[in-house]
Amino acid sequence: MAPQAPEQTAKEELVNADEVPHHHDMEVREIHISPRKIISDLRNLDWSKVVWKNVILFALLHTYSVYGAYLALFAVQWKTIGFSAVLYFMAALGITMGAHRLWSHRSYKATFPLRLVLGMFQTMAFQNSIWEWARDHRVHHKYSETDADPHNARRGFFFSHMGWLMYRKHPEVITKGRGLDLSDLEQDSVVAFQRKYYLPLVLTLCFVIPTLIPCLWWDEYFTNSLMVAGFLRYTIVLHITWFVNSLAHWVGSKPYDKSIYPAQNPVVAYLALGEGWHNYHHVFPWDYRTAELGGLSNYNITSLAIDFCSKLGLAYDLRTVKKDLIHQRVTRTGDGTYASSTTKTE
Repeated sequence: MAPQAPEQTAKEELVNADEVPHHHDMEVREIHISPRKIISDLRNLDWSKVVWKNVILFALLHTYSVYGAYLALFAVQWKTIGFSAVLYFMAALGITMGAHRLWSHRSYKATFPLRLVLGMFQTMAFQNSIWEWARDHRVHHKYSETDADPHNARRGFFFSHMGWLMYRKHPEVITKGRGLDLSDLEQDSVVAFQRKYYLPLVLTLCFVIPTLIPCLWWDEYFTNSLMVAGFLRYTIVLHITWFVNSLAHWVGSKPYDKSIYPAQNPVVAYLALGEGWHNYHHVFPWDYRTAELGGLSNYNITSLAIDFCSKLGLAYDLRTVKKDLIHQRVTRTGDGTYASSTTKTE
């Protein structure tokens, strides 16, 4: 059985739901490209804080991915494209069902076999170890849109999307991160093993095996396999995950709490297997669905996967929010769009 995060009482959950930072001075956000502002931001950037190693690696990764997209259109076999799509869903579930809903929020419990599989899937996603991912995400929720938020959306769309990985962490992120209770992660054998052997594991699961399988099983060219099943697939998973931090904090309705930036974004929910119902998630982060509604019709593939594992006895103690608590919060802090944003049924 997996060690669990320190338990919270129902009363504490109600308090924590209201501890989400409220921004009554929120600026109106519009996503538009302004060359003049980009140039101004670059001129005023503190270049001494740029992590040049990550900048170079991201530049190479996206160069390879563009080449991979070209090969996907004109060179690779259909089997390789289908295989890459399967890898995308596996890696995405490693993040959504594993790193996020299980290890970051403990919104449900999982048996060792399920944790082992999710740990492999999360490693395939190559977004830092489970321990680091969960730590940063817990800090993000506790100090959302403040200097302690690793991908603070107040610092701009690009920063919240991927710029935060190319810039040194704000001191508050480090300080607040060290103050979190991560004992549940440290006691989890899957998390501990992955953290100890992360580099060889991630190279093997994210690049070596995805490249070799098409080559050995259906005679795909090595370069095609590496660029499409490896780099292109990996880059797509990265950007879909990043959209939860950026687009879902910029665009969408706020039926549960209008005084915070996270919003309900169906596009992100569709792409990220149910992670785009972000206004709900930041108000009720312990709900295993990360949304009021689960199921395929609500673009919540991850909740379906957890429900399926629950039927098999692999997932249990699935946590949800009572309807009356949801309605109380909607009435008190919502933006008035609740009725139109929850028309679908489970």
